Amino acid sequence: MAASRLFGAPHLFIILVTLIALSRQSFQDNWPTTRVSSEETDFVGSIKNLTVQVGKDAVLSCTVNNLGRYKVAWLRAEDQTVLSLQTKVVTHNSRISVTFDGLRTWELRIRHVKESDKGCYMCEINTSTLKIQKGCIDVSVPPDIINDETSGDISVLEGENTTLSCRATGKPRPRISWSREDGRRILIRKGPKDFIEVDTYNGSHLRFHRLDRRQMGAYLCIASNDVPPAVSKRIVLNVNCK
Repeated sequence: MAASRLFGAPHLFIILVTLIALSRQSFQDNWPTTRVSSEETDFVGSIKNLTVQVGKDAVLSCTVNNLGRYKVAWLRAEDQTVLSLQTKVVTHNSRISVTFDGLRTWELRIRHVKESDKGCYMCEINTSTLKIQKGCIDVSVPPDIINDETSGDISVLEGENTTLSCRATGKPRPRISWSREDGRRILIRKGPKDFIEVDTYNGSHLRFHRLDRRQMGAYLCIASNDVPPAVSKRIVLNVNCK
């Protein structure tokens, strides 16, 4: 009776409704929910192009945000050859592998790079409209002297003309320079009796006009292109006096 006098029926109804509402809100707040990200699946940044020396490893990194249910594949751009799906490699090239950091970055690694690996590679996400990023690999090659196109030891009569030649392969294209093995300066004729002296001579062909006996000796053909190591070949020029 005391409660009825203190709270009338309308008041009890309001209190009951309020308690039910509070209980429902507490239940919803504690119910585990799966949050659906509103972020779009897309690439983060771009794939950096690389220049790699032949024989070294090349790594291209592809970073994807909010991948969700989609998958990542690597392809060779030139012929659309599929190299991998997720971390599973599907090409028969044993030098290729793919790793995932467990967060959002997929790395394509090519071990012991060859010249044939030069080209562009695509990171692809299989969304309804395919999303593609491209990264390219350039391959540098140290110089190598072509013996068949390079002079060997030679003997020439004094007063005659002769040329020492040197050719090399490599990428970038090698520069050719000449020096004397004994450290002396190279004599280059500039007139009937005049010579100039140089420490090194640049060019594939070292020409001697009206050869002088002072020009005899061992010469070094040096090929370099900023990709180590530089290489050289020793060529002996003998001058036979009349």
